[in-house]
Amino acid sequence: MKHYRLVALSLFAIALTCFSCQEDDNLPSQKPGTQTGVNTNANATNVNPNYGRLEFPRLKTGGNNLVLVHSVDNYGVNFAVEWDCDKKAQRWTCYQLNSINSVKNWSRDNWKKTEWGGDPFQEDTTIPQQYRTTLADYRSSGYDRGHICPSADRLNSKEANEQTYYLSNIQPQVNGFNTGVWLTMEGALRNTWNTNNYRDVLYICKGGTIDKSSQIAGYTSKSKLIVPKYYFTAILSVKNGKYHALGLWFEHKSNEDTKLRNYAVTIDRLEKLTGIDFFCNLPDAIENEVEAKIDLKWWGL
Repeated sequence: MKHYRLVALSLFAIALTCFSCQEDDNLPSQKPGTQTGVNTNANATNVNPNYGRLEFPRLKTGGNNLVLVHSVDNYGVNFAVEWDCDKKAQRWTCYQLNSINSVKNWSRDNWKKTEWGGDPFQEDTTIPQQYRTTLADYRSSGYDRGHICPSADRLNSKEANEQTYYLSNIQPQVNGFNTGVWLTMEGALRNTWNTNNYRDVLYICKGGTIDKSSQIAGYTSKSKLIVPKYYFTAILSVKNGKYHALGLWFEHKSNEDTKLRNYAVTIDRLEKLTGIDFFCNLPDAIENEVEAKIDLKWWGL
C-alpha cells in the first residue's frame, strides 16, 4: 500500500521520497502552489510541494503535529491529514474531488469477501505507535468511527478506498449525526456538487474541533479520545476559472435535518469559528473575494 508521510514540524526528522501528484487538466492555468500571491504555505512547499495544493489550509506551527499525505498509484494524492500527536486526534483532512479520481473501479461490498469479512478499519502506521489511535480506542466507546474523507468518495481503487479506513481519517461521531446531517452533507458533495455542472475540481477540507476546550464535547470514557463539539466542512469549487466557496458548521449531535442551508456560513466565518485558515494557497485577491461571500442559489441551497 503506497502512501507518503512527511513530518511538517520538528517532532521527527524523516526524509522520504515524494510521490508525484496528479492534477486535473481543468485546473486553473497555474497549478496549485505556483500562483502569484501565494503566501501562507510558501515556505512549507519547499519541504513538500503538495502543501501548495489548493485544498490545504494553513499548517499549524508549534507543537507535535504531523502532516500525512497518502497517495496511490494512478491517482496521486488521495487525501492529507494534519495530526496532533499530543491529542491523538486529527485537526483536518483535505482532499480533491474531480472527474479523474471519482471513477468507480472498486466496490465496498468486496470487503465482505476478505478473511475478516468487513470494512478494513486499521491503525495508520505512518504515525509513530505512541501517537496513534487504535481499534481498541473505539471499541465499546458508544461512538461511530466517523470518516472525514468518505469511503464512498474513494472508489477509484482498492488501495484508495482502504486508506480512507485509516484511523487518522476517523473521528468519534454520534451515530445520529454520522448517519444524519453529516451523511446528508457527504451525499450533496458526492452526488450534486461533484458533477460537471458545479466543478472542474472541488477542493475540500473537513474535520472536528479539537483546538479549543470550549469546542470539545468530551472524551470517550475508556481511551479518552477527543469528542468534537462541532464539525466543519470548507468547500472551494473551481469551474471554468471561476471560484465559489461554501462553509458548513454543524453542532455534533443527533440531527436528521436535510436542509444544509441551515448550516451554511462564509469561509471567513468558518475560519473565525475554527481558527483554521482555509484555501490559503489561493492568490490573495481571489481568496479575499471568494471567502467573504456565499452564493446560496449557485450551490442550490
